[in-house]
Amino acid sequence: MKKIIAAIALSTLVSAPVLASSPVMFSTINGYNAPKSDAVEGVRLSVLHGQVDEVKGVDFSVLGMSETKRTTGINFGLFFGGAKVTEEMKGASLGLFNWNTGTTTGINLAAVNITNDVNGLNWSAVNYSEGYTKADLGFASISDKSNFQLGVFNMTKEIDGVQIGLINCADNGFFKCFPIFNFAK
Repeated sequence: MKKIIAAIALSTLVSAPVLASSPVMFSTINGYNAPKSDAVEGVRLSVLHGQVDEVKGVDFSVLGMSETKRTTGINFGLFFGGAKVTEEMKGASLGLFNWNTGTTTGINLAAVNITNDVNGLNWSAVNYSEGYTKADLGFASISDKSNFQLGVFNMTKEIDGVQIGLINCADNGFFKCFPIFNFAK
């Protein structure tokens, strides 16, 4: 009997990490994940709205939003799809919109990027960041602090490097607002 209990305990310990993540997942509204898991190490397809704690690999979203706490890999929005990452994104987010409230290391490429701290590139029609951005490229870029902004309208509270565009505004800029370029005093 002790051997049976020991074998069951050992098999539970060995299989628990395997069941913690899934290589393939389908997610949709109301928290439905098939198979039921909090993590994906492979490929996930979200339709309308999918939510999981972590994705390592490729996360496809179709007609809605894919939501994770942490993503390492690629968020890829198909057919009006977008991504929301609440804690940490490492890799690339490509879609209609990217909404990253934590930290991002990599690239955000979308029609609209709403970010917090980005160590990489925001490239979209509209970039809005409530934190630091390394580089913003777009029609309009607005951030609390930035190193480089290139676009028609650029605005930041604090610029470390340079702004290039039609209108460039920085609270610490050589000029508060200046056409063509602006840089820190």
